[in-house]
Order: sequence, then C-alpha cells, then structure tokens
Amino acid sequence: MPAEPLYKRVLLKASGEALMGSQGFGIDVAVADRIAADIAEARAMGVEVGVVVGGGNIFRGVAVASKGGDRVTGDHMGMLATVINALALATSLRKLDIDTVVLSAIAMPEICESFSQRATLYHLSLGRVVIFAGGTGNPFFTTDSAAALRAAEMGAQAIFKGTQVDGIYSADPKKDPTATRFDRLTHSEVLEKGLAVMDVAAVALARENAIPIVVFSIHEKGGFAEILTGGGCATIVTDN
Repeated sequence: MPAEPLYKRVLLKASGEALMGSQGFGIDVAVADRIAADIAEARAMGVEVGVVVGGGNIFRGVAVASKGGDRVTGDHMGMLATVINALALATSLRKLDIDTVVLSAIAMPEICESFSQRATLYHLSLGRVVIFAGGTGNPFFTTDSAAALRAAEMGAQAIFKGTQVDGIYSADPKKDPTATRFDRLTHSEVLEKGLAVMDVAAVALARENAIPIVVFSIHEKGGFAEILTGGGCATIVTDN
C-alpha cells in the first residue's frame, strides 16, 4: 500500500528559472511536463495542490529598476511573465488529464479566471489543481510573498518551495563547498540567520499563519510525492 501523505492540501512554489531547464531563457516544455507529472503524482495520492510559479525565466521587474526604469512598470511586466508560465504549466497538466484552472491576480478574462479566495476553494473542492498567476497583483512584492499569501488564503498545510538544491544551506552550496545544510529550522531562525530561501515578507507571513515551509530540489523526478510521504531530502521550516 502506498504511504499516506503528511499533508492533504499544499502550495507548491516553483521558480521561473526551474522551467528553463538547461536553456538560457524561456520554457523547456520537457521540464514543464516533468513538474506536471510530479504534481499529478501528488494528486493521485489525494493531495489538493495550489501552485505559484515565478517569472524569472522570462522577465524580472527589478532588472528594469536597476537600469533606471520605473519599478512599478517593471513589476507589472514580471507579473505578466508569471501568467505565461502558469499557462504553460496548465497545458502540461491538461496533457496528463489533470483538471487545472489558472487564477490571475490581474484581471484578463479572455485568458484565465480572476483570483478570489472563493473561486480557489471552489476549484479545490472539485479536485482541480489551481495555478495562481500574476503574483499578488501588487508591485514591490515577490512571487515568494504571493506563495505565502495564497497558501494562507487556501488553507494550505505546508508550502513546498522547489529550488535548485535539496534544502536550505548556510550559503550557496554551488559557490561555497563548505556550506552547511540544515534539516530543520524555525521560521525565526531563517529570518535571524538571513537565509535566502524566501524573502523576509514571505517567511514572516508563513510564520504568522503557522504554515511550515518544505524546501526541496525541483529537479528530482518524483521528489515532490516522495517528500509528501515523509521520504526524500528536504529542509523543513516549522515552529512545531
């Protein structure tokens, strides 16, 4: 018998860079398909899944501001990049016959539905995967903050942050071979140590709502389902 999942409702946060694969830009459809397969595996175990995907593979709002442009306009452009990624991931999920809906924080009714908590809970109750696009809908907030916000709104029992490495380290292990890996941390320790796993606002919001953050490698095929059942390699941020 397959192991029971530790959580019944989760929010998966995937970076835009994860969708690039080995490309320098854009979306690698094979990678989107693999992430979709991992989500499908979780759904098969009865886990309700919401997804927030970043936009860094297409555009970063801060890039405009760093070159003297308007940060608000830049952030709006970044939000649109997340919509493109959300549509791509939804396409990959639908190829697997996974009922999926994209809810955007920015109204664009010709393309996808608009976000509301009511709509989110309705679609989850029907067994659909809900992909949240457009960040929070506000400039100056990252998609990490959007992930923590949507997790709270949907009543998620955990935020699964898919990263380039298998957990939280004291420094970037790809640049610093002496970096220490953590198995467990509290939200406060993440903030006090300045660990760059999610931005400060996201970690604080997760702490206020008592939502654990599970950090794992998005590149491990089947890793999402494995960690959902208590296996695999991950760092757990929890105050319990």
